[in-house]
Amino acid sequence: MQEATVSEKKHDHEVVAFKVSEQDFCFDLKSVREIRGWTETTILPHAQPYVKGVINLRGSVVPVVDLSERLGLGETEPGPRHVIIIAVVGEQTVGLLADVVSDILTVDDADMQPIPEIVDEVVRAYISGVLIADGRMIRKMNLSRVLPSTVKSAA
Repeated sequence: MQEATVSEKKHDHEVVAFKVSEQDFCFDLKSVREIRGWTETTILPHAQPYVKGVINLRGSVVPVVDLSERLGLGETEPGPRHVIIIAVVGEQTVGLLADVVSDILTVDDADMQPIPEIVDEVVRAYISGVLIADGRMIRKMNLSRVLPSTVKSAA
């Protein structure tokens, strides 16, 4: 009975921390399917500027989103050191282009700080909070808002 009480008090969960344009971000590890090295993409004509193209993931076509471009930090020129984080949000699988995966962190909900009220609603749409860990401020990404909305509505 005591074990249940201890686990009820803890609200720990794991996040994957990564860098995009030398900025720290994270999202819940449970959304990550795999992390792979950069793979050249097949470009889709007339796709949004932040969609680098698509890759073949064991027979499935997966779009790759340039997180830097999507977040307004400039376009990424991917190279061999970049990674693609394969994430699943709802029923959609997407590749997220990042500079590097830096950590898998166990965090308590109490460690997550809210976004300041003065920040624009556009920022709040993409970032759900700020985690202070190891002397860094890591922004927690709202993956459902980062994904291209037209992909969801086109089906």
